[in-house]
Amino acid sequence: MSERRDEYQSPLAARYASREMRYVFSDEKKFTTWRRLWIALAESEQELGLDITDEQLSEMRAHVDDIDYEVAARHEKELRHDVMAHVLTFGEQCPTARPILHLGATSCFVGDNTDLVCLRDGLTIVKQRLVEVIRRLKKFALEWRSLPTLGLTHYQPAQATTVGKRACLWLQDLVHDLEDLEHAESRVRFRGVKGTTGTQTSFLELFEGDHEKVRELDRRVTEKMGFERTFGVTGQTYPRQLDFRVGQALSSIAQSAHKFATDVRLLSGRRELEEPFETRQIGSSAMPWKRNPMRSERICSLARLVISALDNLAHTAANQWFERTLDDSANRRIAIAEMFLAIDAVLMLYQNVAAGLVVHPAVVRRHLDDELPFLASETLLMEAVKAGADRQDAHEALRVASRTASEAIHEGEPNPMRELLALDPCFGSVAGRLDELLDGARHVGRAPEQVLEFVAAEVDPLLDRLGDLPPAEADIRV
Repeated sequence: MSERRDEYQSPLAARYASREMRYVFSDEKKFTTWRRLWIALAESEQELGLDITDEQLSEMRAHVDDIDYEVAARHEKELRHDVMAHVLTFGEQCPTARPILHLGATSCFVGDNTDLVCLRDGLTIVKQRLVEVIRRLKKFALEWRSLPTLGLTHYQPAQATTVGKRACLWLQDLVHDLEDLEHAESRVRFRGVKGTTGTQTSFLELFEGDHEKVRELDRRVTEKMGFERTFGVTGQTYPRQLDFRVGQALSSIAQSAHKFATDVRLLSGRRELEEPFETRQIGSSAMPWKRNPMRSERICSLARLVISALDNLAHTAANQWFERTLDDSANRRIAIAEMFLAIDAVLMLYQNVAAGLVVHPAVVRRHLDDELPFLASETLLMEAVKAGADRQDAHEALRVASRTASEAIHEGEPNPMRELLALDPCFGSVAGRLDELLDGARHVGRAPEQVLEFVAAEVDPLLDRLGDLPPAEADIRV
């Protein structure tokens, strides 16, 4: 990657995205794929009877990777056409093959088919990273499945849950995201050999009206480029709604990651949980004690970029005129690559944070204990009635004690409700059991069991099915 300091570089490439994803959307990947497409086309045309020699094919294969970018740039400046610039550059390196380069093809043969290769390969990396995050969150959920914690709705105390059960909410979002991602993967087809407006007219002329050979040409090039299916019909381009469908899957992952990171940020403020914080890491240049959740904040920042970019892909799909219009070209060069680079960075950060989440059980318990006398009111009421108290008197006693306790808390005092109840005659019969009745584990319902059941039913089968995917390493550079 260039280290130039005197011109703008995308921070996604310079700071955030992985080497693997940067390569997928690099010029090297793009233009060598163009050459592989020209070779696949020429090979298939020869196999089906066109006058293309083995010498020509060998010459083309010998120059797949040694692209002279300076020559290509000079041609493009003169011609204002990137594909023809590279046709001429390839032809100068392959003088014997020059007469048959790009035979019958239109610019979108290399442009669109290469975009589809990049979509496919980019989705593979995203899938690897997503599965790795799921693996790491599964481990966290199981480890903390039984630790009671204060559940919050409207960011207000609600009922007890467990730290592991909360993690399963994050996990479930990702499991559904993976389903969407795999569906998007299944929709990525090859444009194939379709000609200028998708009618295959040029190829029908090359093969003297033989429709079956044109069909076979399309099939063979598709297979050589590693695809199983092509779009049944196209204009000059493949349908731009595919970009939107792929973008939807990326946006959904970004939404899930943003929710996770926001929860981590809020829990960090409560000191219950925090992301990894390295020995020499600095939280603030002015406040040395700070342990800012900067990785989670960055997840939210980059996720927001991905989410907002989806609208752009929708407008591009909506504005395709008839068989093709060029106002998508410059836009797509930026939008698609940056969505992939950004989600790649998001998932690397997510991997890193999920693997290193630190729980502070004492703080978690203290926050829950502070609220449990309120949250357990119904349990306390039922137990008092079972021990002989009048239900209405006990209810009133709870109401009065709750109000008194709330006023004390607002004055900065510890929650006194436990002590108030212990002294109230309505609860005298259960006063000796308050520690038992106000034990957080008593109030988490089936949360620990739900963790085990969810992992067994939905996470483990997924990980077993995708066990052959190589682990995705997360290189957090800054």
